[in-house]
Amino acid sequence: MDFFKLKENNTSIKQEFTAGFTTFLAMMYIVPTNAIIMSKTGMPIDALITATALATILATVLNGLWANTPVAMSVGMGLNAYFTFGLVIGMNIPWQTALGIVFLSGILFVALSFTNFRIWVVKSIPIDLRRAISAGIGCFISFIGLQQIGIIANNDAVLVSLGDIKNSNVLLGIIGLLIVMAFWSWKIKGAFMLAVITTSIIAWVFGMSPVPTEFLSTPASIEPIFLQFDIKSVLFDASGVFTLALLPVIIIFFVTDLFDSIGTLTGVGSKAGLFTGKNQNDSKRLEKTLEADALATVGGSLIGVSTTTTFVESASGVAAGGRTGLTAVFCGLLFILTLFLLPFFKAIPANAIYPILVMVGVLMFTELTNVNFKDPAICVATFFIVILMPLTYSITNGLAFGFLSYFIVRVLRKEWEHINLGIIVLSIISFVIFLVH
Repeated sequence: MDFFKLKENNTSIKQEFTAGFTTFLAMMYIVPTNAIIMSKTGMPIDALITATALATILATVLNGLWANTPVAMSVGMGLNAYFTFGLVIGMNIPWQTALGIVFLSGILFVALSFTNFRIWVVKSIPIDLRRAISAGIGCFISFIGLQQIGIIANNDAVLVSLGDIKNSNVLLGIIGLLIVMAFWSWKIKGAFMLAVITTSIIAWVFGMSPVPTEFLSTPASIEPIFLQFDIKSVLFDASGVFTLALLPVIIIFFVTDLFDSIGTLTGVGSKAGLFTGKNQNDSKRLEKTLEADALATVGGSLIGVSTTTTFVESASGVAAGGRTGLTAVFCGLLFILTLFLLPFFKAIPANAIYPILVMVGVLMFTELTNVNFKDPAICVATFFIVILMPLTYSITNGLAFGFLSYFIVRVLRKEWEHINLGIIVLSIISFVIFLVH
């Protein structure tokens, strides 16, 4: 096991396995959760369950072997919701075309992973705006979760209002939300998956959902979604003319994945003493982890899932002692077990899943605690990013308003030292987004 440099990192095979198992329990929920969310696009849920498990296995093991970091990867929460509700349902884009967007954003990520562009992007955008983006996406996916549960309902007079909380399915979702909040606040290991199971059992006992007659089966085929991405429709319009109409969306997937990964790796790294920047090896491990993330996104789009990214649940494995890529390898291999749980995952009611989406949004929203609201430009931009993502049902619109308002306030206040080329480029792109809207 010298490949993982266990002695150098003061760890052991047993410790790494324990850490990998801990991370697996913490993020096992992603398989049924992603499958149910993405199935709203019309994609078959059976194939999505297998594809999500495969994407998690390949991405996590790849990172363990390539970067030697205890970081697990899977289909990103937030971007899968944007894929489903923002692009396919909101913009009426076929899921094949949406997969093409994910593929191209992944190719862009891979191409730029071997340059200094990533560092340039990260340094160009103030850290407070990056935090606002995370909080905005959290608000967006929580809004989607509350809407899908039925707590929020459409109202022609005032756009949205409180749903029918007397409805049994809505009550199930509310119970599920209370359960996941309780398990998370009690810091129970595998809180999300345990909440899903507990809520499902309640649904089965009270006849709200069919009780599964079996729990294990052979994995479903991914043939219906494998290699079904459509690049042509992303680059050309119906008449065959080259168009960049969907370029902003490609950039949104790329930038969001980049920021999500950087933020997650910073948090996980601080717990393990990784990515501190104190030596060249730290920088290489960070770069290799981002490279694995980029390659995994391309691979995921081929398999048939949305953008993959690093998972904050990796912190639970790090807290359990994980220090090397062996933790990630063990975690990835454990996800093989989920390939055979198709009947169980299919029996989980949707309202046992959507509370998880709300809770993930809550955790992302906490990034606002570190935002400097005393800075007028940051304050205005953060407000527009956070409020307009859910209200316009679009991450793209929220980011565009945010970058433009930041730039305008800086210009009005003549704070030229805070305006760099990256901000100017992003502001121009944001302006173009509204021109072609």
